[in-house]
Amino acid sequence: MGEATAFTIRAARPDEYAAVAALTDRAFAAGPYGHLPVSAERRALVDAVAERAAAGAVLIALEHDPDPDLVRDLDLAGAAGRGRADAAAGRLLERLPGRILGTVSLLHAGSAQSRLAVGEEAELRLLGVAPEARGRGIGEALALAAHEEALTWGAPAVVLDTGTLNLPAQRLYERLGYERFTPAGADREPAADADADAAASDTRIDHVDYRLPLRDRDDLVIRLVRDDELDAVAALSLRAYEIAYDLSDGYRASIAEVAPRARDHQVWVAADRTTGELLGSVATPRRGGTISPLAQPGELDFRLLAVDPPARGRGVGEALTRLVIELARLRGLDRVVMNSGEQMTGAHRLYGRLGFSRLGEREHDIVDGDRRIRLFAFTIDVPRATGTIAA
Repeated sequence: MGEATAFTIRAARPDEYAAVAALTDRAFAAGPYGHLPVSAERRALVDAVAERAAAGAVLIALEHDPDPDLVRDLDLAGAAGRGRADAAAGRLLERLPGRILGTVSLLHAGSAQSRLAVGEEAELRLLGVAPEARGRGIGEALALAAHEEALTWGAPAVVLDTGTLNLPAQRLYERLGYERFTPAGADREPAADADADAAASDTRIDHVDYRLPLRDRDDLVIRLVRDDELDAVAALSLRAYEIAYDLSDGYRASIAEVAPRARDHQVWVAADRTTGELLGSVATPRRGGTISPLAQPGELDFRLLAVDPPARGRGVGEALTRLVIELARLRGLDRVVMNSGEQMTGAHRLYGRLGFSRLGEREHDIVDGDRRIRLFAFTIDVPRATGTIAA
């Protein structure tokens, strides 16, 4: 872990909001509409970073200045083992100072600065990259991170608009799978574009509206678990594993530790869109981390894929596994890997259907109580981060 990456993406902190606004100004000024005067409306929009964070998320791309003490701490955290050590390393990384290279905001429909989003859609706004940092893939990385954020909300789509003269932005969005669309109420007066190279005045700017679907099923919503659902996910997961496997006390306790997993990693749920009933769950690491000793650099691992027994046959396990592959794609990783006990034959059939293959060189035995269990390993290559999000 000692070699620093070119930049990292995380949520902006309150002490960084002024710098986010300043960078947005610089990005606008260097764009195709930078010659236009800045209106009071535009000024208020750019400066309202705290409001955007409260109404959704404000992400930044950060270039770290080397800090020997923190780099050493990161190395020590990595050497301490995987899983929780990676979560600790991620928290250390967030403390690193650095220069903000880019930013993007993601908003819920109905918030003060949202223009296009309706219902549960998310709206991408104010994507901007420092002029001197362009050409490094920062805009694409920020857009993909915003897509992941929208997935955590369970949003069915991301929408945005950008100026007709902003051809680089249009090429980026279309490369990422966005399609042009005509929103309801298309006769609305245009305001500032979603992209940070957009209009900076009250002058009418023609714009292009884009939409990227995030779901391919209308009956399921997949999102991060909520605090009031932790016990329900623990019970669901135990039911899923107990019906097919003889669980030791230790493994049973590990399955039920949903709250610590949600704190250190990500716990996802699949819910019935009509009733809200929880149908399944899976755990993944946060960006930059791992959740098991199996994963190597460039890989995303996951654990504890579970489908409530009454919900089997509805494709819930497949939908959750496809979500994991999509997360790896959005993070620019090469492979998804996981361990699975030799007795979990139903899961093995699912992985085979989806194109996973065995990773024999990483398989080993574990002792669970008085039993020795072979841990199979599976892997699948991840497509590059272009094209549509929905499977």
